[in-house]
Amino acid sequence: MKIILLAALCIGLSTFAHSQASPRFNHVAFTVKDLARSARFYQQVLGLDTIPEPFKVGRHRWFRLSEQGALHLIQGTRLPVSIKESHLCLSMPDLDATMQLLRQAGIPFESWTGEKNQFTRRTDGVRQIYLQDPDGYWLELNDER
Repeated sequence: MKIILLAALCIGLSTFAHSQASPRFNHVAFTVKDLARSARFYQQVLGLDTIPEPFKVGRHRWFRLSEQGALHLIQGTRLPVSIKESHLCLSMPDLDATMQLLRQAGIPFESWTGEKNQFTRRTDGVRQIYLQDPDGYWLELNDER
């Protein structure tokens, strides 16, 4: 009896899931220690445009990542531990110019294996670099089109 109920539930959930529109990316949020410093990094170093945020309490800055998606920075006191495997990835229009800008600004970046000022070339030819934002969150920047 339990197996029949479980099977019916699975079929029902599967039917429901397939009848709904696919979810779309909305935003990713990072807690930051210094909101102004982190906002400058994302705006000036990575070139993200700010977008209006509705809260107007001085603890948030929002940036456009894509047509539908955004990055939310939230002023906080506790940051999670950041590891390279969990990262935000941005495809840059000119990765060479981005690497040059990072070098000039003294912002370290590395390959996947940790080689300083180097990129990794994926098997599909896409080049990627990794760096950390002012709060230690890992970012991948690549040249995927």
